[in-house]
Amino acid sequence: MQPTGGQRESEASTEQLKDDLRHLSQTVEELVKATADDSRGHITEARERAQQRLSETRAKLEARGEKFYESARDQMDCCDRYVRDNPWTSIGIGAGVGVVIGLLIGRR
Repeated sequence: MQPTGGQRESEASTEQLKDDLRHLSQTVEELVKATADDSRGHITEARERAQQRLSETRAKLEARGEKFYESARDQMDCCDRYVRDNPWTSIGIGAGVGVVIGLLIGRR
């Protein structure tokens, strides 16, 4: 089965998030190493880079969170419209799912 455009976009976002977190982790490691050194210039520089990357990562996470929220809300609206337009079909689907879950639980 081929991934849809939304799935590919989600996978790309996940990979980008992993890269961002990897970069942030590297910067924090650099900060720790620089702190072990007595040179104040290295500490200040590493701290500034860490702060910048942390701010960037937070902004990206917030943007992705908002995008995820928008997508979830759109999907819920679509589902709500379907249920309102097809109430009997929705009841049948719900009953069918209930029977399947009941059968699966009854097997234990």
